[in-house]
Amino acid sequence: MNDKLVFLGLLYFVQGIPYGLQSSLLPVYLRGAGHSLTRISFTKILYFPWVLKVLWAPLIDRIGTKRRWIVGTVSGLALTCASSAALAPEAHIWGVAATLLTMNTFASVQDIAVDGAAVSLLKGRGELGLGNTAQVVGYKAGSVFAGGGLLAVIDVAGWGWMFVLLMFVYAGVALFVLGAPVLDEETVKGQAADGSKRAAEATKPWRVWRKMLAVPGTPWTILYVLTYKLGEQGAVTMFPLFLLDHHMTARELGFWNGIIAMGFSICGSSLGGLLLAQFSIGALMRRVFVLRTVSMVFQSSLLTVLEPSPLMKGMAVLSMSVQHFLGGLITTLTFTTMMHCTQRAEESIQATHYSFLATLEVLGKLTFSALAGGVVDWFGFQVAFLFFLTLSAATALHVWTATFTGALREHQLKDQPK
Repeated sequence: MNDKLVFLGLLYFVQGIPYGLQSSLLPVYLRGAGHSLTRISFTKILYFPWVLKVLWAPLIDRIGTKRRWIVGTVSGLALTCASSAALAPEAHIWGVAATLLTMNTFASVQDIAVDGAAVSLLKGRGELGLGNTAQVVGYKAGSVFAGGGLLAVIDVAGWGWMFVLLMFVYAGVALFVLGAPVLDEETVKGQAADGSKRAAEATKPWRVWRKMLAVPGTPWTILYVLTYKLGEQGAVTMFPLFLLDHHMTARELGFWNGIIAMGFSICGSSLGGLLLAQFSIGALMRRVFVLRTVSMVFQSSLLTVLEPSPLMKGMAVLSMSVQHFLGGLITTLTFTTMMHCTQRAEESIQATHYSFLATLEVLGKLTFSALAGGVVDWFGFQVAFLFFLTLSAATALHVWTATFTGALREHQLKDQPK
């Protein structure tokens, strides 16, 4: 089990690097250069390859092995970083955008292969919870490394050396995966046994979609993953920029929001895996979503304080830390719910099914993140955060109802494979 967790955690770590560069480093840099919140929000479009990954997920289910896909995509990330080492955002802003778009493309393809491997490798409620903890924690650790860590030292290292460092990281991971014993072809790619059935489904893709939608719990999960992060995503994206406008410097934000708050997020994700081994997911989600709504009430109240002060900074750091802690806990519970739903599907479509759910999860966050800056520019921080709070409360009500009458009923989620 430990080999599985290390393997999955490392691969999700390198997936989180492009997200950290784009979500933590780039917005602060652009805001410091005087760009509007609307323009900063539109940089979320560079995440678009994650929305498209459901289109090529069936190919990864049917062609080659998971090992080859992972090694190929991680190597592609290393080459992208090598070619980007000479770029500087001041002079080559479009080149930097192309680099992030390419990195997101390779990372999204890698994600499909790794998710498919995880679905096959993880067995039972205990492994499923710990495996999804490794997924979320690894991804966020990569985000912290790229966003918070590099933002804190970028003045010393520079953009070129940053990409040289990332190139060596990706190259090392590619070599690790090439010889990793945990990724045994017979274990991970058992669905290859029935080649004729796979070929028939490849020529009739509507059969795959019909099978995916028929998997128990899929319709509710689709609606849930599209909406569960809307209010939280708006607050997490815009609150640091509010602090940048009124209370903190970019370097302070790089430390408190990019490192400390993300550390709390990782703690929340880790706690989620431990709690899943002891309690039902329905009871956990019911309580955590209510706590998240209360946390957003506290954070929204801080928007009325515009004068900088040590007390305000302390309250802001506390608010971000609590919000990220609960967000990390919710993310682990969500990805565990998604993977449990996928394990009910036929093995031949599991990678496609999980990629479909993960794509919708990204689509919900990406769409709202791209619009959040415009909402703030148009209505102001106070009104916008009232809107974010309303969305969060609605999601909490949706989850609360499902734990009693819907897909999260206790007896349904106790049927974990042993």
